[in-house]
Amino acid sequence: MANSVPAIKEAMLKEIGAPSIEALFEQIPDSHRTKHDFALPPALRSEVELRRHMLQLLAKNRSCEENLSFLGAGIWQHHVPAIVDEVAGRSEFLTSVWGTAMSDHGRNQAWFEFCSQLGELVACDFVGLPVYSWGCAAGNAIRLASRLNGRRRVLVPAWMDPERLAVIRQYCEPEGMASHIAVVTVAQDAATGLLDLADLRAKMSDGVTAVYFENPSFLGLIETQGEAIAQIAHQAGAQVIVGVDPISLGVLAPPPDYGADIVVGTTQTLGAHMSAGGGAGGFIASRDEERYAREYPTLNISITTTRNPGEHGFALSLAHQSSYGMREQGKDWTGNSVYLTAIANAVYMSLMGPEGFRELGELVLARSHAAAKRIASVPGISVRWGGGFFREFVVDFNATGKTVAVVNKALLAKGIFGGKDLSADIPALGQSALYAVTEIHSAEDIERLALALEEIVR
Repeated sequence: MANSVPAIKEAMLKEIGAPSIEALFEQIPDSHRTKHDFALPPALRSEVELRRHMLQLLAKNRSCEENLSFLGAGIWQHHVPAIVDEVAGRSEFLTSVWGTAMSDHGRNQAWFEFCSQLGELVACDFVGLPVYSWGCAAGNAIRLASRLNGRRRVLVPAWMDPERLAVIRQYCEPEGMASHIAVVTVAQDAATGLLDLADLRAKMSDGVTAVYFENPSFLGLIETQGEAIAQIAHQAGAQVIVGVDPISLGVLAPPPDYGADIVVGTTQTLGAHMSAGGGAGGFIASRDEERYAREYPTLNISITTTRNPGEHGFALSLAHQSSYGMREQGKDWTGNSVYLTAIANAVYMSLMGPEGFRELGELVLARSHAAAKRIASVPGISVRWGGGFFREFVVDFNATGKTVAVVNKALLAKGIFGGKDLSADIPALGQSALYAVTEIHSAEDIERLALALEEIVR
C-alpha cells in the first residue's frame, strides 16, 4: 500500500525478489503513466472530521425515503418484510462465505432453498446461484447457448434496457475477438410495442444461437406472442432465452410454458433493498439436462441423502467448470457479491408462497393500471399501450409541449421522482417517460402525482 512503512515495503520486495517498487510497473509504457500531481483536498486530521465530511456528502442525496418515487427501469421499489433483514443479517450467513463445515451446511441449505423455490416460481428444474445482475445473467445465458450450438449471432429486442443491452454486448465481446457473438436488434411494433414478428423472421438464420426477449418487456408490456417467437426460433434451431421479473409470475405464465429453453431475470424484487440505485442480482435457470448443467458458469447446489436414514446433506456441485475451479478457462466468470442476497431472496419467497405471489401480482396490476388511467386523464398527457402491462407503463408528454426533463425537474421540486426519461434511449417515442407503480404506492400517492402533473403541464 502507498502508506506502508519503508521496512514493510523492503521486506515484501525481498520476499518476491524485486529490486524496487518501480520494477513492478515497468511493463506499463511510460506514455501511459501520469506525470502530474493530483489536486487532492488536504488530509482530514481526525475521525471526527471524517465523519462530519461523510455526513455532509450523504446529505446531498435525495432518496426514496423522503421522496415519492415512480422510477423503475431495472431497480424497483418493493416492500421488504422486516424478517428478511433479520434472517439475512444473522452471523451464520454474514460470515460464512466459505466458513466452517457447520456454517457451510446451513449456508448451502439456504442456497438450495433459494434455487428450489426460484425454480418452482419460474418452472425450471435447474437454477444456479445468482450472478451480479439481470444483464450479467442474460449475457451468460447467451454465451451458454453459443457453447451449446456453436453459433455466433443473437437476436434481442430493439427497445430494451440500454444498460442491460450494454452488459450483453460486453459479454458477447467486440468484433474481431475469438469469442465474439454478434448482437442484432429486432424491431418492435409501434402500434403494440411488442416484438415485430416479420422483422424477427427476416433476421432469423441458421447462424442465430438464440433469441432473447423479455416478458414483461423493458417498457412493462406483456409479450403475448411468446409462443410464436419461440416457434420461429426453434424452427431455425436456436435457443429461446426469456428475461423475466419473477415477481410477475404470480399472475403471468412462467416462460417454459410458452417455449423458453433458458430463463434469466432479476432477484432484486425478491426481498432485496434498493442500495444507491442498486441491490441488483440475476439468476439463470433451465431444464435439468446435463448439456445445460455442464455449461453453467455459476456455482450450483445439490442435495443428497447420507448414511443416516432421513438425513440430507447439501454441497456445491459442478464447481470445477466455474471460474473458481478453472480460473480464466472457466465457462464464464462468477462471484459472490450477491450470494448473501440469495439468503434474503429465499426468506422472501418462503414468506410469500404461491398465494402471496398471486395476491401481490394482482395488487401491482390493479394499482399500476389505476395510476395509468388517472395520469391519462390529465389534459395533454396520454399513456401508450394502456392495455396489457405489468407495473410499468409509458407516459407520453409530446402533446404538452414540455420535455420530460422539464417535467421531472418540476416534480422533483415537489418531492416526487418522475419516470425514467426515454427520449434519448428510444427517440421514436419522443418525449415519453417510463413510470413504475408497485404495491407500496397508495391511492393518495397516485393522486398526488396526478395533481402535480396537472399543475406542471397546465
